[in-house]
Amino acid sequence: MTVTHHVRVHRSDENLERTGQLAWKIAEVAADPVEVEPAVIDMIINRIIDNASVAAASLNRGPIIAARAQALSHPVSTGGAGSSIFGLAAEKSSPEWAAWANGVAVRELDYHDTFLAAEYSHPGDNIPPILAVAQHVGKDGRALVRGIATGYEIQVDLVRSICLHKHKIDHVAHIGPSAAAGIGTLLDLDVETIYQAVGQGLHTTTATRQSRKGEISTWKAHAPAFAGKMAVEAVDRAMRGQTSPSPIYEGEDGVIAWMLDGKDASYDVPLPAKGEPKRGILDTYTKEHSAEYQAQAWIDLARKLHNERPDLADPANIQAIVLHTSHHTHYVIGSGANDPQKYDPQASRETLDHSIPYIFAVALQDGGWHHVDSYAPERAARPDTVELWHKITTAEDAEWTRRYHSEDPNEKAFGGRVEIELADGTTLVDEIAVADAHPLGARPFAREDYIRKFRILAEPVLEEAEIERFLALVQRLPELDAAEVRQLNIVARAGVIDLASAPKGLF
Repeated sequence: MTVTHHVRVHRSDENLERTGQLAWKIAEVAADPVEVEPAVIDMIINRIIDNASVAAASLNRGPIIAARAQALSHPVSTGGAGSSIFGLAAEKSSPEWAAWANGVAVRELDYHDTFLAAEYSHPGDNIPPILAVAQHVGKDGRALVRGIATGYEIQVDLVRSICLHKHKIDHVAHIGPSAAAGIGTLLDLDVETIYQAVGQGLHTTTATRQSRKGEISTWKAHAPAFAGKMAVEAVDRAMRGQTSPSPIYEGEDGVIAWMLDGKDASYDVPLPAKGEPKRGILDTYTKEHSAEYQAQAWIDLARKLHNERPDLADPANIQAIVLHTSHHTHYVIGSGANDPQKYDPQASRETLDHSIPYIFAVALQDGGWHHVDSYAPERAARPDTVELWHKITTAEDAEWTRRYHSEDPNEKAFGGRVEIELADGTTLVDEIAVADAHPLGARPFAREDYIRKFRILAEPVLEEAEIERFLALVQRLPELDAAEVRQLNIVARAGVIDLASAPKGLF
């Protein structure tokens, strides 16, 4: 059974014992030696494939080139054999820098898994740091599976219960603790050590949401990778006997009191009871399209409308389009954000990825979405697209906000209702609740869909033999020995990556 932990701010003179702190409860879950269920193992395999897919498609994008160059500037550290870097065959780095480079590659296209509740997250961001440590120290597939199951579980449980974005704190603050906990499980560390690592993982990764506001920069891809890197370093320090701010969540000068709901705040955080399997990953979902998750259902609805009503692609036929949706979609990626960049044809890819008016316009005209072509500068600047785009606004709808925050998985929704006012005076109304690829959608993603996604994104940069090698290896995940875990990487074909052309920095 799940145990709900009531978490509140404590004055220093209340002297909250460690065993009563959320960080300790998280550490207890991480140290619990419970076995991982088959359905969870299968989904972990799916998500490793998913991460490799989006990383392959990102190998020569600017943030990845820079992060990879930084990682390669740091040789393998003592204590292990080093960790692989996506795209490279022989080159290794220390685990924290491999977590950095691979974490950027996974997040760059905003195209991997998601979980949305009180907060929002991409729990697949836990995989790069946990895998990097496994490769460095020589852990087998079973240990890796256990570590990833913990990372997902803690991430999901924190996201269910503690909202960060309301206070303009970036959601990666939940990755530091979850990745640290996952690494603790991987290494079979004791509760005390994991507790210290979780505290540091949180303390070092709280930052503002300006990284996802206005003119969104390349740091959007780096932020979760930084959290993963900090988690690796936090575990290293904790293993060396170093301690962390305590109580990190509940202290009168802690995260809840000064960064979240304040000194009178409290949260109810669900965590697995002792002996209860970690199933959090089963509540998460991946993306069919390379865009913010709240855009997934809207792309599918636009694709449907494109096929049913091709005339909607012509802005001359449209008077106005209003997307009635949740508070989050309206204020974060919709017109409610009041970001002029969301309507700017010269905006960065990262900004367009967070503009539902742009995304809906392009998907309505093209009948689909492409991870590169749909963001191309010439695509964004096309006159008929700009005209249509500027006719699209969003509006918060209380019912869609309620469904967005519903704890009932059968009711929870991330879409909304579109009202299209046509130039002839008529109105077209349609709606969608969840993306087609969602577990409750029209075409839920299964193993073959993950493999198809991997093939589509990997074929331009990987040899066919390498694609087959990786797929055969990862699908044997729980059986892999330490040497095989070190081969859980994708190697680009010759000539795809030019290390010599990488930008220079301090290292």
